Amino acid sequence: MKNFSCLLVGCFLLLVSCGKDDGNYVPDVVVNFHAPLTDPRLQRLNSAGGAVTIDGYGVAGLVLYRKPDGSYVAYDRCSTVNVQSRCAVTLDDPTITVTDPCSGAKFSLYDGSPVKAPAKRALKQYAVYISGYQLSVIN
Repeated sequence: MKNFSCLLVGCFLLLVSCGKDDGNYVPDVVVNFHAPLTDPRLQRLNSAGGAVTIDGYGVAGLVLYRKPDGSYVAYDRCSTVNVQSRCAVTLDDPTITVTDPCSGAKFSLYDGSPVKAPAKRALKQYAVYISGYQLSVIN
């Protein structure tokens, strides 16, 4: 019985220690952006490697990127470093990364992953759908 109690205490301590969280998650908000691919705001998405920012959606706006294979991805501009400050990432030149101007962290536009400290968590990604000539970003 004593061994069983020690096992339970050990499991509890293991679970508690693994559950530590820094709380730096971008909050869930409704995103419902729709625009024709001919919209002038999306002009830079006409070619692979193009990226644009759209304000007024998500937590700090959106970053839309057209991958080299022609597919599209969308991220929230809110940096995952010090989320409470809601610092919006900015496009780099060339547009393969974005930078958090508050912390200096960088993120890849290909998959949103952190590429320069202090970033540890990827950008929040949203679903992108193309229907005819309409681009939609939703969650």
